[in-house]
Amino acid sequence: MSNKKQALDARARGIYVVSPSSAVADAKVLVRGVKRLEKMGFKVALDRDTLAREQRFAGSDQSRLAGLHRAAKQSLPIVMASRGGYGITRLLPHIDWHLMAQANKRFVGQSDFTAFNLALLAKTGLVSYAGPTVCYDFGAPKPEILTTEIFGEVMRGELEILSFESDDSDAVDCRGVLWGGNLAMITALIGTPFMPKIKKGILFIEDVGEHPYRIERMLLQLAQSGILSKQKALLLGGFTDYRLAEHDRGYDLQSAIRFIKQSVGIPVITGLPFGHTPMKATLPVGAKVGVATEDGLAHIVFDEHRD
Repeated sequence: MSNKKQALDARARGIYVVSPSSAVADAKVLVRGVKRLEKMGFKVALDRDTLAREQRFAGSDQSRLAGLHRAAKQSLPIVMASRGGYGITRLLPHIDWHLMAQANKRFVGQSDFTAFNLALLAKTGLVSYAGPTVCYDFGAPKPEILTTEIFGEVMRGELEILSFESDDSDAVDCRGVLWGGNLAMITALIGTPFMPKIKKGILFIEDVGEHPYRIERMLLQLAQSGILSKQKALLLGGFTDYRLAEHDRGYDLQSAIRFIKQSVGIPVITGLPFGHTPMKATLPVGAKVGVATEDGLAHIVFDEHRD
């Protein structure tokens, strides 16, 4: 094995688990997730407050903030959220962003963790990862094999291209900074110092439990605030667990997407395997990528193969 390969393997081997958002509902699920990660070859350590609880949160704001700071100071290279939920936006003004910048960690999470991903990018310019969490993904009764495999490949710097089915996408071939995550969290950061100012970027979005009219409304907020028009493409991930009403009268998610495509004026790509779904890619937030569509497929080409 080459020295470079050994260095990559060492960099990918350790995961420190924190709970910066909602409380872990079932410790058994967390334990199951840790065991699965260990079976994959990762050394896993839990922050001392991973299972803390105060109201709906994983401990007080002070303890969750301290957990993030401990994560930045400890020796393991990957920091992964135990779960999403809500709570990180409370912490953003108090996070030591200089410490985060100096930590040289690979921060990984989704949902509420979008707020951290984007704030880190806005405050430091550093890449982090929208990807699986310990409980939802690795702690699932039967984890999606592609989710776990892609996570490992990305952490080892092996993934060069991600291809997925995208039958009704606009034609596009462009390059830009990949950024985004949970749509509700993105719109919550508009007008704050934690919203990255990305021009000619590639924005990806997903959400859960949001009716299509709310998805449309949030996208219109991004459009009317001038953010969408500055992007080269919009990638649509999963929008799950919503319920249509009788008075929608045919208005559904596809209706909302059609309206946005007509209104925004940038290419829209569907089918991104990311969201509150068993299958999710691990995506580098803040990295430069290429995006192209052809013959019912879309491709994300990562900046370079790290070897």
